[in-house]
Amino acid sequence: MRLLDNYIAGQWVPAGSNPKVLLDAVHGHEVAGADASNVDMASAFDYGRTVGSRNLRKMTFQQRGLMLKALALYLMERKETFYKWSAHTGATRADAWVDVEGGIGTLFAYASLRKQLPDLPYLVDGDPALLSKGGTFIGHHIGVPKRGVAVHINAYNFPIWGMLEKVSVNLLAGVPALVKPATLTSYVAHAMVKEIVASGILPEGALQIVCGGARDILDHVGFEDVVTFTGSAETGLKLKSNPRILSENVPFNLEADSLNSLVLGPDAEPGTPEFDLFVKELRREMTIKCGQRCTAVRRAMVPEGRVEAVRDALKAQLDRVPMGDPALEGVRMGALAGLEQRQEVMQAVSRLEQEAETLLSFDAPELMGADWDTGAFYAPRLLTHRAPLGAELIHEVEPFGPVACLLPYGDIDDAISLTHKGKGSLCCSIVTANADVAKKFVVEAATHHGRVLVLNADCAKESTGHGSPMPQLVHGGPGRAGGGEEMGGLRGLGHYLQRTAIQGHPDMITAITQRHQPGASRPESVIHPFRLHFEDQEVGMTFTTHRHTVTEADIVNFANVSGDHFYAHVDETALDGTIFEGRVAHGYWVLSKAAGMFVEPHKGPVLLNYGLENCRFTKPVYPGMTIGVQLTVEEKVQQELRGEDDVLKGIVKFKVDVTDETGETVAIATILTMVANRLQPAVNAESKAG
Repeated sequence: MRLLDNYIAGQWVPAGSNPKVLLDAVHGHEVAGADASNVDMASAFDYGRTVGSRNLRKMTFQQRGLMLKALALYLMERKETFYKWSAHTGATRADAWVDVEGGIGTLFAYASLRKQLPDLPYLVDGDPALLSKGGTFIGHHIGVPKRGVAVHINAYNFPIWGMLEKVSVNLLAGVPALVKPATLTSYVAHAMVKEIVASGILPEGALQIVCGGARDILDHVGFEDVVTFTGSAETGLKLKSNPRILSENVPFNLEADSLNSLVLGPDAEPGTPEFDLFVKELRREMTIKCGQRCTAVRRAMVPEGRVEAVRDALKAQLDRVPMGDPALEGVRMGALAGLEQRQEVMQAVSRLEQEAETLLSFDAPELMGADWDTGAFYAPRLLTHRAPLGAELIHEVEPFGPVACLLPYGDIDDAISLTHKGKGSLCCSIVTANADVAKKFVVEAATHHGRVLVLNADCAKESTGHGSPMPQLVHGGPGRAGGGEEMGGLRGLGHYLQRTAIQGHPDMITAITQRHQPGASRPESVIHPFRLHFEDQEVGMTFTTHRHTVTEADIVNFANVSGDHFYAHVDETALDGTIFEGRVAHGYWVLSKAAGMFVEPHKGPVLLNYGLENCRFTKPVYPGMTIGVQLTVEEKVQQELRGEDDVLKGIVKFKVDVTDETGETVAIATILTMVANRLQPAVNAESKAG
């Protein structure tokens, strides 16, 4: 039996003297012991807020993203260690894949988001607000890392994914974490944190873990901290009501188990691909992780008259799902996390049977390499209710295991009403090939759900399924589901950043945001920007080009070269009733001519044109007008090396402001250029020399 030590304030603290014994879910033997009674929680918070916060806040988003990438690669190389520990929880290899590689995959996903973020320790949020007529006073928003600790109190069902899907976000945001895994399966999270600490990839104080009771953990939180909880709604409410949470106004993100729904569309008759998909999805939701997922389907709605057909098809699939020891080849369904959890499922089913009837059950099927007495096994069970809109318990009681209720509905409005009776869920799914049905269902059901999956034959092959939250999308839900929200790509960072409005002169706001603001100074560059390396480019630096008088020949030639013979460019007789005063130059000619005016043609540090953003043609350009360009460095983002033969480089965003002879803007755009650094790594320089 392994005694789980706690990583607190930069050192491993041994478990207390009275550890809770944690048992193998399959065979019942002792796996680990956890006791956090001797952990100094006050020192953990102090260390996180000082050492951890300081180390992370001085890193840029780019550096934090690369840190997450390095950690993900390191952990993926050691994934088999985590699979071995996960097997003790009753999880099959497929179950554990969601936890282990799904969790590490979230690290990769958030590491890649660095490419959408500035090369700063803080976030520049949105667009500037112009607050004065003269343009000398503007506003903006920034998001700075909170100076507290992200306290993650996690559930037992996904000890790794549940930790990493939160830690990925707070680390990228620049906030340290204190993780409290559910004691029952804490040995899995503990094994991963051991490897994380050993890697040395995270800075000191970035991650701490406490395994065991830790009942005073919330007594130390303050307004700069963030608390997240995943688990039952009942426990979540108790934690959310903690006096310290209330008095300090500590942000509290609750993700609670909910009565998620799976709906068979009215068009999905037996024999259609969608009918088969529905049955397959229901079987998966009942058997993956033995039904122990906060997103698992608890209520399945089908059109009246199809209950028996679904039951029979589901039974045929469940008959082919062997249960037993997940370590054995061929086992497709393991055990619940513990005997106590099995007892809770049995009690919940007993409550449901007060108003529902059993439609399908498997009484003690034969187990492969395991025993019903010592293993926490529970066979799939399907219940039903003939008048579900008038029922209560099936919309309130959740057996956290392989149990679902199959409910008939009259029309799609009834199906929507049934999903609503869950009073808020993490997710629901509809299986339909009818776009009108899908649209109506999604719009009406979305008010009560954090995520909605529309499943049909066209997307089934690549669909991630009903129960799998994705790091790019929000995870959470209203009402019973807790009212919280996690992940969601860049949206998730907002939970750990303090959004602050800033006001001042455009030059000051430019200096703070490192992004050129409207009205800010544009010091003229003596040297053409394309002759400068990445380090030498300065935000606001501007190059003013020569000017060009537009001719009809310019327009005709561009029409012939591009093939764009839109009437406004080539037929002056067709302009009656339009906004144009005469033949007008193509917007893309204006942009192309601008490029010809501002580009430095000779070889230099600029490697290539990387793209174009926010292009607008703001005023018609006619023959006889004279145009010129101001090229201004708007923003810079350093890139990382992708290999020994790569060139160290960054992206420079230039604002292209094309004006006419009156000084009025006729076109404006942002171009992205890839620019080499002046200082190259030694290895790179040597390889180039060789």
